[in-house]
Amino acid sequence: MNVTLRQLRVFIEVSRLQSFSRAGDEIGLTQSAVSRCVRELETEIGLKLIDRTTREVQLTDVGANLVASVSRLLTDLDDTLREIREIGEQRRGRVVVAASPTIACRLMPQIVAGCGQQFPFITLGLRDDVQSDVIRKVKSGEVDFGVVIGPFTTDDLLSEPLMTDSFCVVCRADHRLAAQPQVAWTDLEGERLVMLDYASGSRPIIDAAMDEHGVSATVVQELGHSATVFGLVEAGVGISVLPWLALPLPAEVSLVARPLVPRAERTVELVRRRDRSLSPAAEAVWGLIRQSPARAEDLR
Repeated sequence: MNVTLRQLRVFIEVSRLQSFSRAGDEIGLTQSAVSRCVRELETEIGLKLIDRTTREVQLTDVGANLVASVSRLLTDLDDTLREIREIGEQRRGRVVVAASPTIACRLMPQIVAGCGQQFPFITLGLRDDVQSDVIRKVKSGEVDFGVVIGPFTTDDLLSEPLMTDSFCVVCRADHRLAAQPQVAWTDLEGERLVMLDYASGSRPIIDAAMDEHGVSATVVQELGHSATVFGLVEAGVGISVLPWLALPLPAEVSLVARPLVPRAERTVELVRRRDRSLSPAAEAVWGLIRQSPARAEDLR
């Protein structure tokens, strides 16, 4: 027996409205299409369901019994489909996000906490990786999406700017630059610098800014993590130029951060695969991250 949901729904509407034309208007079909659906249903069942006259539509006894049974089944089906849709709207499941280290350290803890409060049915996993690994994992599908340093362009990934981030000088409180409310790039002339290495998306931007302002300084150490940078600066090895997202400074050290002027910016961007839609859960986390402040300094 090949009875379709469409046939059953049309039959229920005809019985409810007692009219082929009104049923057609209700469900968007012509009267002839409604009549055809009912005839096909009767043919499949092998029984007459409706007595038709020029003035009225009358259910047969079999038709009346079928209406009672099918109405319950369709109600159960609609309830099930509604429940499935609500599960999607509640956004259940596991979402994995990869982020560059400074982003993972500063921005993402608030996102993980906020996700737990707003979407209790989502389990959010965080991967903190150097930018090249973040991009690789997004492309391979190991993670749902990534948060990286921009500007970023590639044919197979979609990117969306999230916020801007600028740079600051980090030095000991007894350093000459600590007394200034802000530091010019040219004030770095001749300084010994403890810097993040080129795995950081920030380093090319910092180098370009120093070149633009004609700054000649000596890079004495290049490191992978800002925590190590802080330790060497505290030890007096040199000063550092870091993005604001690399802060806050450790509470137990006597370091200060001063904004660098004129402001040089990097962008923070969301990236995902162009050929793959996000799950409802991942879409929810993506939207949550999009609510972040427009400037990284506002996270302070």
